[in-house]
Amino acid sequence: MSNQYLTVEEIQAKCNQLMNEYEIDEEKFYTIVERWAEEEVSVDDKLVASFQELLKVVSTEISNMEDHVGLTSTCRMGCSFCCYFPIIVNEMEAKLMNQAIQNLPDERRSSIQEHLRQYYETYKQQIEEVLTLDFKNDPDFKMKYRKTLTPCPLLDTKTNKCMAYEIRPIPCRTYMNFTNPTICETNLMPKETISFEFLYAQYMGALNEFLQFLYEEGDTGFIHYPDDLYKENYLIEWMKPTAK
Repeated sequence: MSNQYLTVEEIQAKCNQLMNEYEIDEEKFYTIVERWAEEEVSVDDKLVASFQELLKVVSTEISNMEDHVGLTSTCRMGCSFCCYFPIIVNEMEAKLMNQAIQNLPDERRSSIQEHLRQYYETYKQQIEEVLTLDFKNDPDFKMKYRKTLTPCPLLDTKTNKCMAYEIRPIPCRTYMNFTNPTICETNLMPKETISFEFLYAQYMGALNEFLQFLYEEGDTGFIHYPDDLYKENYLIEWMKPTAK
């Protein structure tokens, strides 16, 4: 019986094909922020709405690229091995995520907040350990982080589902497996997985342009621009304010 999954070589060939043939539609990203700049809503609402729509475009672009070369992800609901990787975002993204959570319906927002309170109590020692890892200067920080088996603060470990799936950041939505899914179960750092994280450039470029516009207009809402753009940290650190 032949292997039903793509080999690493086949996946790499398709990735090379993408690089040679596929052109990212950057206009999709900038059209979103241009439209929200004209909406008659608060600056805070403009920021959160554009942020969420830009994340959707990232996911749409990945789907388009998969269709272009005939790739089908083997990632499935309930498979949460990648939710134990370190996720690093800047403070602007963290604030946008936290504000999006605040905007959720009362019941769901309360559920996430209670989950986070329990999370920071349950994993207190592990969190203290991973936050000492220097992601800027230690080339092995990812493996060291993975070995602690510390879940993402937004992962419900009972259901293995993300509690804020629609606002999961770029590292989460761009990390993909296109071969046998058991590799994620049997390897802390599988070499077969790939990332579409290069889409971060278009996503962040559009967000940054929007914030520049708002800055020139004199109101950047709950974002301290440009300071928040240049402060990076683990998502575990940024989620702490929500847990209080």
